[in-house]
Order: sequence, then C-alpha cells, then structure tokens
Amino acid sequence: MAGRRDKAQSFRGSRIAIAIVIGVLLGCVIAFCFPHGFINPTASVQTRRIGKSDFQIGSSLCESSERSKMLKSEIVSLSEKNSELKKQVRDLTEKLQLAEQGKDNAQKQFLVLGEQHKAGPFGTVKALRTNPTVVPDESVNPRLAKILEKVGVQKEIIVVLANSNVKEMLEVQVSSIKRVGIPNYLVIALDDHIEEFCKSNDVPVYKRDPDSGIDAVGRTGGNHAVSGLKFHILREFLQLGYSVLLSDVDIIYLQNPFNHLYRDSDVESMTDGHNNMTAYGYNDVFDEPAMGWARYAHTMRIWVYNSGFFFIRPTIPSIELLDRVADRLARQPNSWDQAVFNEELFFPSHPGYDGLHAAKRTMDFYMFMNSKVLFKTVRKDAKLKKLKPVIVHVNYHPDKLRRMKAVVEFYVNGKQDALDPYPDGSQ
Repeated sequence: MAGRRDKAQSFRGSRIAIAIVIGVLLGCVIAFCFPHGFINPTASVQTRRIGKSDFQIGSSLCESSERSKMLKSEIVSLSEKNSELKKQVRDLTEKLQLAEQGKDNAQKQFLVLGEQHKAGPFGTVKALRTNPTVVPDESVNPRLAKILEKVGVQKEIIVVLANSNVKEMLEVQVSSIKRVGIPNYLVIALDDHIEEFCKSNDVPVYKRDPDSGIDAVGRTGGNHAVSGLKFHILREFLQLGYSVLLSDVDIIYLQNPFNHLYRDSDVESMTDGHNNMTAYGYNDVFDEPAMGWARYAHTMRIWVYNSGFFFIRPTIPSIELLDRVADRLARQPNSWDQAVFNEELFFPSHPGYDGLHAAKRTMDFYMFMNSKVLFKTVRKDAKLKKLKPVIVHVNYHPDKLRRMKAVVEFYVNGKQDALDPYPDGSQ
C-alpha cells in the first residue's frame, strides 16, 4: 500500500512540473507576441491618430488620383495631337513627293492643293467649272484702285482702250453706253486728247502713269497695235480683284451686258462664228483619198474667240493668260493678238509645251453679235430682225464708223432699212 501511495505522489508531482513548464512556455510566447500586453491604455489615442492620418492620406490619395487622371488625359490628348501631326507630316511629305515627280501633273497638283474625293453615282459627278478669284492687292496700283472703287459695280467693269485715232467711234460708243445706262464703264486714255474728251463728257477715265514703251504705241498705234496693249494693261485690274469686260471701240451697246453673263468660267468670250456649228464647235471630217480605207480623219473645229470683247475673271489662269499673250506679242511683234489669244486658250499640253488650264465659255452669238451675223443673216430674216442683241461688234468690216451709225439707226431709232445699203462683206 505504501508503494502505491508513493507512485501516486510521484505522478502528481510530474504533472505539476509539466504544467509549470507549459505555463512558462506560454508566458514566453505571449510576452514575445504582445510586448505591450493585451490591453494598451494608449490604444484609443493611437486609433484616433491613425484615423485622422488615414483621412489625410485618403484625401491626398483622392487629389493625387484626380491629378493623375488629368495628367493621363493630357497625355492622351497630346498623343492624339502628335499622331495627327505625324499624319499631316506624312501626308504632306507624300504630296511633296508627288509634286516633285515629272508625270501626271494634273493629278499631282490636285493632290497637293486639295483633298481627294470619291466619285458619286453615275450622272452626279460634276467638275469645277472655274477657279477661285485671287486676293485683291491694292498696292499694285493705289490710284487705279480708288477709281475702280468709285466706278466698279460688284467688282465688275467695262474697260475700253482708246487713242485719238478712234475718237469718233468712241463718241458713238459712249452715246450707246449712256443711252442704256451702264454706270461701270471706264475708258483707258492712251493720249491727252482722249482724256480731255472723257472729262468734258463726264465719262470715267483713267490715264496710266508714264510708260515709254506703252505710250509710244498708245499715241500712234493702229487698231491691232492698241489691241495688243490691253493684255499688258488689264493685269492690274485683275490683281485688284476686278472682273473686266474688255471692249473694243467698234461696239454698240443695246443692253447692259452684265445682265447676260454666266460668270462660270475664267474667260467668257464672244465668237467670230456665225452659226451653231462655227460658234460652238463641230466634228469636221478631213478626207485624204491616198490613205484608202483610212482616208477619213475626224477633226474638232471651232471658230476663234474675238479678243475685242471678252469677260475675264480675276483668277490665276486668267492672269497667266494675259501674261502669256503679252509676252508672245512682245517677242513676236508681227503676231496678231487675236490669234495668240486663241492659241494660248485652246492649244493642249504636248511635248515641249504646257497648255493653259483655264475654263472658257462661248457667248450666245445672237446676243453678242458680230457684224457678219448681222449683215449676212439677221437683217435678211424677218424673225431674227425682231431680236434685240446685247451688243453689235462691227469686227468683220472696215467701214466701222458708218456701220456703227447704221446699227444705231436700225435698233435704236427703228429705221428698218438702215442696214440695207451695206454689202454682206467688205467689197
């Protein structure tokens, strides 16, 4: 019995020792993990501090987030702009490369100057009919600019060159201008006598600044020589932004021509043609029997524009036309201005020559009538005699003054036989 009690006491002692060891170990672990104990008196204060700090940090984070978004947005915007600029540089580089090539000039010029477009459905495609007007430059001729500002109507004006050789015809024309009531009419006086005549008759006049080359021709030149000057002189009018209806002096005005213009082309001119075919163009067959099966060759023909009456708009092709004609007349003194005028207007580009890209329109030959149409056709037709043309240009006949007066008698004074004494031609 005594042995059992000793064993029981020994076992209890062992369990107590084990419990003490476990307690010590747990104490060490708790001391290590919670150095400030489970209950910290400064915990609430720290919590409050942490909460405030968290709020400040949160606020800063929000501001940083918004700033970040703004910066990202700016970066995206700048990136897009950069991409657009790169695209523009790329496009311009491509256009420049196209412009520097030696072929397909028309296409390259279009690519350089304008945006490409898709063609619309069949029957809806319409090309541009004319070119934009130039920017007016009053520094070219301030004195002329002031005159045109007073005389011009909607930036349009009739211009007539005259010297003393054509004074009588000018008198008849001025009378017709006043009768119709055309306000935008200006005479370019090529000598002092014409300037005095215009001033004494209340006709707007402009006398150019001294120019030895032009003045020599202007004072003494005949019709063709004076006619050639207009291509040089008219340039300033176009540079000033004015459309010009250029008129020779052998023209009678029966209506205001500005009410009958289309203004859809760079150059709108009366024709030397005398019917629909000759005035507006036709397919003419050339026969060469020696060619056998291929003896017939088709050609396109049109009678020339009259360089003594045309409406020209202030566009780059129009100014280029004036420059080309004036240059050729200066280098080829025996050339006829009307022939050169038409060659530059109509000749296409070909090896060694760049044609003029100008839009052109032929005027109604019954409204803007030449003297061949009048004396050969109209006066002999009862219906056509009832028509009242806008102008009559006595360009086909040398006895100009007499026929001009006859035209006034016929159309203005109603004298039905006023045209009868004159032959069809100049015989």
